[in-house]
Amino acid sequence: MAQWLKRSVAAEIRAVADRKVRDVVESTLADIEKRGDAAVRELSIRFDGWDRDDYRLSQHEIQACIDSLTAQEIKDIEFAQAQIRNFAQIQRESMRDVEVETLPGVVLGHKNIPVNAAGCYVPGGKYPLLASAHMSVITAKVAAVPRVITCAPPFNGKPARAIVAAQAMAGADAIYALGGIQAIGAMALGTQSISAVDMLVGPGNAFVAEAKRQLFGRVGIDLFAGPTETMVIADETVDGEICATDLLGQAEHGPESPAIFITNSRKLAMDTLTQIERLLTILPTADIAAKAWENYGEIILCDGYEEMLSVANAYANEHVQVMTENPNYFLDNMTNYGALFLGPRTNVSFGDKVIGTNHTLPTKKSARYTGGLWVGKFLKTCTYQKVITDEASSLIGEYCSRLCALEGFSGHGEQANIRVRRYGGRNVPYAGAVEPSEHTRADV
Repeated sequence: MAQWLKRSVAAEIRAVADRKVRDVVESTLADIEKRGDAAVRELSIRFDGWDRDDYRLSQHEIQACIDSLTAQEIKDIEFAQAQIRNFAQIQRESMRDVEVETLPGVVLGHKNIPVNAAGCYVPGGKYPLLASAHMSVITAKVAAVPRVITCAPPFNGKPARAIVAAQAMAGADAIYALGGIQAIGAMALGTQSISAVDMLVGPGNAFVAEAKRQLFGRVGIDLFAGPTETMVIADETVDGEICATDLLGQAEHGPESPAIFITNSRKLAMDTLTQIERLLTILPTADIAAKAWENYGEIILCDGYEEMLSVANAYANEHVQVMTENPNYFLDNMTNYGALFLGPRTNVSFGDKVIGTNHTLPTKKSARYTGGLWVGKFLKTCTYQKVITDEASSLIGEYCSRLCALEGFSGHGEQANIRVRRYGGRNVPYAGAVEPSEHTRADV
């Protein structure tokens, strides 16, 4: 039976925090919807100390951000964006439109149609997370979304130069220096200066995630991408230092970022705990990572692979790094995760920044029912039908008429009946049911 050698804070404490976030977001979105740009400006000044007449960056400002980067920084961004674009294109090519004649004269199909406008949020409060620009804007562009706008908070009192450069290089149609609830609300609800989008994507803090949750239905969203979660599943084929490094590497995202360690080795568990304590004395971001580990870190000791798998699936974590003798066991059997990182040679940071898979992934157990952001999230798979012969219309109409009568839907039935009359030449009483023909009788 699994043993928790270290537990995170109680669920009740989290629930209280979630309720406070929910109330703040609800009132803030209502204010943005009512007052538009004025509310957005007040919020930007209040939370980011950032005041402008127009939060959309000019082409001159965008170019200045690009020009501020070194040639090496530009090359590094270009490499990352090439990997993400390539994988997104491969994913897009896997989605095909369909048209097939299912019965003589009956043609069914579907088309994959991009949404008309997407809003991409790029977090940057503590760190300028330019990788989120690649993950959202490029993926939307590969999906052929006609209008892609993007928001990121200012960094140290000015536009975050690396984020802005990445947004522009990814192909954003408009770039706004806005963060937090005000950015999400402005993109989804629209203001006097920002036209509303059809879909919101991108990760963010608890307030951003809650704003997306509350706006879902008004607009589409990619998923609930709240504070980063990481899970390491390991056995004695690796050591405590690499496990500790990978746990703290994600815990530094924020003080509410869960870091879960699952192992079948007590020795490795204790070694990892020792290494975490050591690394927190030298990690430059230890002030954040230490809080996350103290409040949201867990160590779970299991009897073997099967129990490790069961516990991991129950958590349905965002990032799951597997460093075991047989990592493919988890690839073949695990069902609830945002993304898997298999073997010690890869890690979550590769996925976060450069390798090509998307880093906007489900959190708070939403991996039970959705995967992460990908090109398909921007596409609506919409069906269509054509009936191209009189015979087909009459045949389908017969069955439809009787099925509508079984349900008591006479108006629906008449839609079928009128076609049986016109294209089948049969006399059907108004609001009646078509008598079975020799082609549709049960005894034939």
